[in-house]
Amino acid sequence: MKFFIDFATGSLNKQGEELCGDKVEFVQEEESFIAVLSDGLGSGVKANILATLTAKIAITMLKEGLSIEEVVDTIIHTLPVCSVRKLAYSTFTIIKVNKEGMVYVVEFDNPSVFFLRNNQVIPLDTTVKEINGRQIKESQFELQEKDILVFVSDGVIHAGAGMILNLGWSWKEVANYLQTVTDRETTAKMVTNLLLGVCEDLYIKRPGDDTTVAAIKAITPKKATLLSGPPVDKNRDKEMISHLMHTIGKKIVCGGTAANMVARELGTEIKTSFEMPDPNIPPIGYIRGIDLVTEGILTLKGAVERLERVKVSKELDFLYAGDGASQLARILFEDCTHIKMLIGRAINPAHQNPDFPNELSIKLHVLHRLEQVLISLGKIVEVEYY
Repeated sequence: MKFFIDFATGSLNKQGEELCGDKVEFVQEEESFIAVLSDGLGSGVKANILATLTAKIAITMLKEGLSIEEVVDTIIHTLPVCSVRKLAYSTFTIIKVNKEGMVYVVEFDNPSVFFLRNNQVIPLDTTVKEINGRQIKESQFELQEKDILVFVSDGVIHAGAGMILNLGWSWKEVANYLQTVTDRETTAKMVTNLLLGVCEDLYIKRPGDDTTVAAIKAITPKKATLLSGPPVDKNRDKEMISHLMHTIGKKIVCGGTAANMVARELGTEIKTSFEMPDPNIPPIGYIRGIDLVTEGILTLKGAVERLERVKVSKELDFLYAGDGASQLARILFEDCTHIKMLIGRAINPAHQNPDFPNELSIKLHVLHRLEQVLISLGKIVEVEYY
């Protein structure tokens, strides 16, 4: 793609509800990005089911290349209008970005998308189309680097209604706030956290409606390569190290055996730090030409736990701790968009549960968890085994 799409989302559940009545689904691929935000009628379990159905139907059909007309038609026939309130059972916003950087926005009864360019909210030029008696709004335009799109459920523009504000937080007021707090360096995660934080304050921490924010930002792709574990065949050591050293971007080595192999093949030595900011995480090491050298299983597991916290945390200060797991998580979340994982399948006996076969080793399990959490954060992940 011309740009990488930095993506983040977060929600506040209506007070007293365990499930959110809004749902966000997205798919990040090399050739396209698609995101769907759906708002189910009402709140709680019923709304969650309706929103999930809508988002799943839309994302699956769009991913397979079906037209918006077919998507809307399917949703309409799957979720009919409420006979009592005469309202659609689920509203939605769809944003699709193709490899050339062209954006296609579809809106059905959700608040209008906020489009920020150079810190200014620019109204989208929309056309209205009728599909099976339902009116949807469409917009198309070309992305520029650092552009931000924010799409929300109506819990955002109703925030504070009957509490701090008489009529809630209007679309225009939200737009003014976004212009105040964003700049060209603001990440999608920062936008999402800032907006949700204000909504929570306006609701006095007792949300009167499900409230969801999703944000995307067009950024230049940044790459990283992570090597963990030596190959099964020792004759491939040189090949694996050569692959690492010829990649573009950050270079990371996880595991003592892997670090010794890299140092040996590069004709250098490992220097080990004696500092342990976190007593549960072993100290990092240093190899000339490698951006980060860490211990294996414990550090990888710690990094996975920190990345899982990223998805739900409003503050990311924990990524800036000095231990190896925090440093690894920070690089993978903030400093790269594409991650290549070079995984050696030689099994360290110390990491092997005797009740499991080799392919289910602890190391491979943790690395698989790392791959999955990175994908869930919108990263493009490629895995190669040795």
